[in-house]
Amino acid sequence: MINRRSILKYAGLVPLVSALPRPAFAAGDTEKADYTLRIASGLVELSPDHIVSTTLYNGQFPGPLVRLKEGQRVVVDIYNDTDVPELVHWHGQMIPSDVDGASEEGSPFIPPHGMRRIAFVPKPSGFRFYHTHVVARDDLNRGTYTGQVGPVYIEPAHNPGAYDREVFLVLKEFEPAFSRGGDMAMDILPGAPIKALQDMGKKADQQFKGPKGFEVGYELFGINGKMLGHGEPIRVKQGERVLFHVLNASATEIRSLALPGHDFRVVALDGNPVPTEARVPVLWLGTAERISAIVEMTHPGVWVMGDLSDDDRRHGMGIVVEYARHSGKAQWVKPKPFLWDYTRFGKAGTPATPDETLEITVVKQNGAEHGFNIWTLNGEAFSMETMKPVYMVQQGRRYRLKFHNASDDIHPLHLHRHSFELVRVGGRPTAGVMKDVVMLGGFQEVEFDFVADNPGPTLFHCHQQLHMDFGFMALFRYA
Repeated sequence: MINRRSILKYAGLVPLVSALPRPAFAAGDTEKADYTLRIASGLVELSPDHIVSTTLYNGQFPGPLVRLKEGQRVVVDIYNDTDVPELVHWHGQMIPSDVDGASEEGSPFIPPHGMRRIAFVPKPSGFRFYHTHVVARDDLNRGTYTGQVGPVYIEPAHNPGAYDREVFLVLKEFEPAFSRGGDMAMDILPGAPIKALQDMGKKADQQFKGPKGFEVGYELFGINGKMLGHGEPIRVKQGERVLFHVLNASATEIRSLALPGHDFRVVALDGNPVPTEARVPVLWLGTAERISAIVEMTHPGVWVMGDLSDDDRRHGMGIVVEYARHSGKAQWVKPKPFLWDYTRFGKAGTPATPDETLEITVVKQNGAEHGFNIWTLNGEAFSMETMKPVYMVQQGRRYRLKFHNASDDIHPLHLHRHSFELVRVGGRPTAGVMKDVVMLGGFQEVEFDFVADNPGPTLFHCHQQLHMDFGFMALFRYA
C-alpha cells in the first residue's frame, strides 16, 4: 500500500495512458481498431489514504466501458506492457475459442511487451465483461486478484428503454492475503443440505486431515475503484428510473448490495433478460455474476448503497446515492435477511428434454497440496499437462449438467462460450432463466442445460480463482 506522500516516488515508474501507439501491420492493412486495451501496472486511489498498486487496463479501474453492437464485428488491439504473458477473456460471449481468451481453449497468450489484435462478432446482447484469465495459484499479484476487469455492454437490436439512465457498478476487493480458511456464508441460497453429500464431504475431511486449506481475505473494498464515502456519489432525482448494471468482479467473494428504502426490479441476469421480472430488497452475486435491475427513486434522502456485511462496508464496499436538494451524512439501514432464489425469475413449464445428462460430483481434498485445497470433479482434478478431465459433446445436441456439491463452499459455476438454461436449483424446478454463471450451494445440487451450438474447445470452471487454479475445471470438446 502507498500513501499520498509517497505517490510521487512511484509515479515515475507507472506508465499512465495518454496516447496509445498504433501497432505495425503488413502493408495494405489499413483497418483501425475499434478499441485498444493496454495492460500495465498502475495505481488505484481508493481514498486519499489508500492508494494501491496493481495491474490495470488503460491505467484505470475498472477498465474502460466497451459498448458494442450485437452482430457488428469489432476489432480490439491488446498491448501487454508487463513482464509476464497475459490473456483477456471476453466473458459471456458466444465467440470462437481462439479469441475467447482462455489458454485451455487454445487462445494464444499476449506475450510480455507484445501485442495481439483480435476480431469477433459480439453476441448475445446485454451486460458482459472482460477480465484476465491467467492461472494465479499462490501469486496474489496475478489473475483476478489484480485490477484487470472492465464492463462490456452489447447493444440489443431492439431496446425498449424503460428507464431514464444507466449506471454501471463494478464491485471489487483489494489487498488480498492468504489465511487459514473460514466458513463461507451458507444462508443466502434456498434449499436444505443433502445428507448424502454431507456424508461424502465428511469422509473426504477424514481422509485429508489437518488444518483447513488456505483462503483469501482482503483489506480494502470498493465500488468503481472508490471506497465508500470517497469519489462522486450517484446523484439522482425523485421519480427517476435508474438501470443499475452490477458486476461482482471479485476473485473469490460472494457480494450483496442493498439500498435502504428502495427495491430492485431485476430485468436481466448475466446480461440475459429474465422471463419474470421480480422486485427484491437485496441483490446477491456470486463471483463474475451480473445483475441488471431498475430502481425507482421514490425515497428521497442521502443513502448508502452497500454490502450487507458491516465489516466489508466499513472497509469500503459501498457507494453514496444522493437525491437532488438533499445533503448530509449518508444513512444505512440493514434490510431483513433475504434468500437469493433464481427460480423467482423463471417461468412455468419444463425445459426441453436433453439428449444426454452428465452428472458431476464436486469433492474437496482439504489442504492436500502444500496447504491448498484440491478440488476434484468425479474424482479428478484438472491437469494443465493433460488438459483433463474432458467431456465430449456433439454439435446441436442438448446436454443437461447435474452437479452434486460435497463441500460446504458455494461455487459460482461458469461455462465459456455458451449460455445455459437453469433447470433445478436447490431442489426447485425452473425454466427460461439463461445464465453463464450460477451459484451451487454447499451440500446442494444444481442442474442446467446447454446446447452445443458453438464448436471449439470450451472451458468450464468454478469462477472462484483459488478453486479453478487447484483443480475445479474441465474441458468440453466437440466430437
